[in-house]
Amino acid sequence: MTSIALKRIGRHAAVAVALLFGVSAAPVFAYVAPAAPGSTPDEAHLSNHNTYTNRDGNIVHAPARSLSGNAPQGASARCRDGTYSFSKHHSGTCSRHGGVADWL
Repeated sequence: MTSIALKRIGRHAAVAVALLFGVSAAPVFAYVAPAAPGSTPDEAHLSNHNTYTNRDGNIVHAPARSLSGNAPQGASARCRDGTYSFSKHHSGTCSRHGGVADWL
């Protein structure tokens, strides 16, 4: 019976070591593809130049007002507070801006 217990401990130890080295050996930096042409907003026509990192790890322009009055290039939605969102996912779009008024 003692040999069975040692085999179980050995297997658990092997799994723990594999997980430890597997996690620590993961790459620290991941490649983030550049934005597609035409999908980045023209900064000159926006009220702010803030960004955030979305759940995919991509940098996205934060919601902003259009200074020209037109929907900015790359905007995905108009929020109820008048800002435009550049979100790549529907979930959470305009969540701090009154919700989505229109999808673009």
